[in-house]
Amino acid sequence: MNGNIPSWAGVAASVGLVAICVGVIVREQLGLAREVVVSAVRAAVQLVAVGAVLGWLFDHAGLPGGLLWLTLMLLVGASVSGRRGRVVPGSRWVAFAALTAGVGATLGLLVIAQVIDTHPRVIVPVGGMVVAAATRGTSVVLLRLGEGAVASRAYVEARLALGLSAAEAFAPHRRLAQRTALITDIDAVKTVGLISLPGAMTGLLLAGVDPLTAIRYQVVVMYMILSAVAVSGAVAAQLGARRLFDDAERLVV
Repeated sequence: MNGNIPSWAGVAASVGLVAICVGVIVREQLGLAREVVVSAVRAAVQLVAVGAVLGWLFDHAGLPGGLLWLTLMLLVGASVSGRRGRVVPGSRWVAFAALTAGVGATLGLLVIAQVIDTHPRVIVPVGGMVVAAATRGTSVVLLRLGEGAVASRAYVEARLALGLSAAEAFAPHRRLAQRTALITDIDAVKTVGLISLPGAMTGLLLAGVDPLTAIRYQVVVMYMILSAVAVSGAVAAQLGARRLFDDAERLVV
């Protein structure tokens, strides 16, 4: 057994960490204890189930299976982002288009350049990190678009009354949504190595890989995530902003 990998007994012992979290919540009367317990149990069940499926996928499914799994991740991510930005009409389809564009362009470029392998053992975990980051960015963009349309309706309508097009009238809110989505990842890139050792690098180090090799892989993943968030956010902002107006350029929310 690899001494760097916790045994199942060690995993069971880590449940105590969830208990600490619940204890803090109860003591501070935050009202989140049940949600934490449900989330922890759900995460464990999901990971065990996914681990069993991935074992078969890596050994038998090949590239088609890896792409199918990546598509499922995109659908789940689009559902999550769509719910977060539900004020935007057709938010789930907007999110799916945005995630597909961002993840497809990013992974596609690196696969074509032969920077990453097409084996499911590589595509699935790397794609998962990229989809997760792009989902987070898309969620922020759609949420901010909806909030901007509702909270600043009078401001937007005043700009429309002055003769601006819908795109021009809503442009400040669209740009703000994109900036907000990117700030977290930009800050993460600034502090990587100084404050945090990201997941891909940490996993490789725990697996015994040479630190400089782990760093090369992490740099690729980090830039991949930054690109995916930027592209997904831009597509979500453009499509989402259009959905907020009808053909007569009137706000529909």
